[in-house]
Amino acid sequence: MNPNTAILLLGGTSETWPLAIRLANEGCRVLVSQATDVTLEIPPHPGIQCRYGPLDENALAELVDRRPICAIIDAAHPYASTIHAAAHRVAVAKGIPCLRYVRPAVVAAASPGVQLVPDHEAAATAAFSHWRPVLLTTGSRNLVPYAQQASRTGLPLVARILDHPSSRTACQRAGILPERIVVGRGPFSVETNRQHIRQFDIGVLVTKDSGIAGGTEEKLQAAQAEGCQVIVVTRPRFAPELDRIPAFKDFDSLVEDLLRNAEKK
Repeated sequence: MNPNTAILLLGGTSETWPLAIRLANEGCRVLVSQATDVTLEIPPHPGIQCRYGPLDENALAELVDRRPICAIIDAAHPYASTIHAAAHRVAVAKGIPCLRYVRPAVVAAASPGVQLVPDHEAAATAAFSHWRPVLLTTGSRNLVPYAQQASRTGLPLVARILDHPSSRTACQRAGILPERIVVGRGPFSVETNRQHIRQFDIGVLVTKDSGIAGGTEEKLQAAQAEGCQVIVVTRPRFAPELDRIPAFKDFDSLVEDLLRNAEKK
């Protein structure tokens, strides 16, 4: 692999640092990019650099040219559909490889106490149809439909968010009361989830299927133990062309494929 180029690792999740280390230990130069400035626990490494801030398609293309980047590894959150699509299009336009790391899903199908819905609007409608207080564990980016349903029904809405100014601002704008905001960084244990459920007398928990690393199993177990209904916002369906991107569910297979193809060039 050309020592004057770097691999762009689109991350920001708990898998970001282990994957970056795995690449760096193979002699790769790695540029980690995450959309927010929420600090990851990343100790310094001579082969790894970090950048922060969102990237649209144009900014991503400019970054690929400027560094320069020899390959893109898309390990962004499973629900980050915009950056997934942008990574593919930029890689095609620049003639560089694009590989995806995909967290295995946890929720295979609906089951007693678990309802699957396609988006946040449907999740908000379903959650408040049970006429019980709702705990929202999907972050601060899609608060509005839940806040609207809480206002319509008069039911309590509790939002669990990252300890970040933008998250607090989003809650304030949505009209969520400060005493109904839980601040912390997941994944949370089963017991912590149960504590939050009991603290607010929660009857419905809303989550994404963020996989094992995202704490989805702990949420499901806690909800079942506390007798809560669970609403799961399913993973977004991507454009058909994204199916052509090599996708991997473990680091070793991804890195081996990347290095094998690099040796052929």
